[in-house]
Amino acid sequence: MSRSNEREWNDQGLEALSYAIKVAEQLGAGYAEARLHIYQYELVRADNGVLRDYSQTRRAGIGVRVIYNRRIGFASTNSMDREDIREAVLSAISSARVSESEVSLTERPFTKGMASIEVRQDPFSIPPEDKARLVLEVNRSGYGVEGIRSSVTMLGIQRDFRAVISSDSNVSWEVYIVGLSHTSVAGEAGSMERLHDSRSFAGGWENIAGRDWGDFSREISVTAKKALKAPTPPPGKARIVADPDLVGLILHEAFGHASEGDLVMTGTSVLRNKLGSQLASELVTIVDDGMIHGGYPVPYDDEGNRKERTSIVEKGVLKSYLTDRISASRLGVAVTGNGRAQDFESPPIVRQTNIYMEPGDWGFDEMIREAGSGLYLLGRGSGGGQVDTGAGTFTFAAGPSYVIRNGEIGEMVRGVVISGYILETLKGVEAVGRDLVVRTSVFGGCGKDGQLVRVGDGGPHIMIREIIVGGR
Repeated sequence: MSRSNEREWNDQGLEALSYAIKVAEQLGAGYAEARLHIYQYELVRADNGVLRDYSQTRRAGIGVRVIYNRRIGFASTNSMDREDIREAVLSAISSARVSESEVSLTERPFTKGMASIEVRQDPFSIPPEDKARLVLEVNRSGYGVEGIRSSVTMLGIQRDFRAVISSDSNVSWEVYIVGLSHTSVAGEAGSMERLHDSRSFAGGWENIAGRDWGDFSREISVTAKKALKAPTPPPGKARIVADPDLVGLILHEAFGHASEGDLVMTGTSVLRNKLGSQLASELVTIVDDGMIHGGYPVPYDDEGNRKERTSIVEKGVLKSYLTDRISASRLGVAVTGNGRAQDFESPPIVRQTNIYMEPGDWGFDEMIREAGSGLYLLGRGSGGGQVDTGAGTFTFAAGPSYVIRNGEIGEMVRGVVISGYILETLKGVEAVGRDLVVRTSVFGGCGKDGQLVRVGDGGPHIMIREIIVGGR
């Protein structure tokens, strides 16, 4: 889509939002909120040296949410026609009428603003043949390593424009994100090892151009091949040093979800009734920030709230939950700007943006020496896991990692599985590194209640006194 067509769609959509609010107020809604979403996505995929897929997706529409007689209703339409918009408003009011529960929204001052991410080179303007050539070259570099049985490379490009107009907000923002991912599978004598990694950037094609992506895919293949012959670690408890990718995974899955206000509100979070409590080591400060470098940009949420930097934990003390306007009202706390929706067809629910641990003052080598013996665990290639937010338990599979012996990094191990209680784990943090890495992904995100949103996570290297370790 050309820039002029983009502006035309944006202008039409903003007019449609204003009309939706006017209709809702005329029909007696006590509160009305209309959200425009225009989404473009491009995916190029090569598999074992062959271009397999080049797809383009474009969606646009409007979501309408109303409060009518203290009950909330939502509806959507992919049409900018005024009659269709009116029907969507009527559907939202009908939905509110049959709702059984009353809701209230936390009051806020009128919010107005616009935001966009710098794009020096529009990624959608790059010729398709150039994108296909790049993906094939990167794929063949990874596939060319001896012992690699399978190699998959993907290039992803996204434009996401959103605007929210309501009784007390008028905001809009636009995000471009680009990224490249690679997966290699090494095989030998009936044994297989799969390793995946990706890099995504908020911005334009300038983040893809000029990088040695062939070296990126080759290194993944070499590591997968090396891991193929690595042993699994002995089961038991061990001191660990975790890298930023694994720290981010643990924080997002095991702690971040437990801090979401709707889960706290319904009693399915281990953090319920714990505001002001010392839950972690004094070295631990955990933040949810919509605009941290390296993460997915969220200047506003899908309720039109400005997304502020939220300190969930400060020096080990639980200071805040993540909230939208409904959960903030029920919990009696501030709105943090975490009401997010997958698209125009979805209502906002409480979601994380970019969660990370703030850096400390330890150097990496210093941390490895202090650990003495244990494991250096890496998040790259991690296989996910299971989390119970109510009990506060987690189980995660790390990627290919290393033994720490005599204060030095030793041999590689694979199939590492860690488990424990998140609050005990955070209390066991003994050192926090100076480095800070936050990452996002254009290829996936966080799923909840049938919705997927882009997120980011990360942190510095940290050392944890003790964690349960097993092998797959």
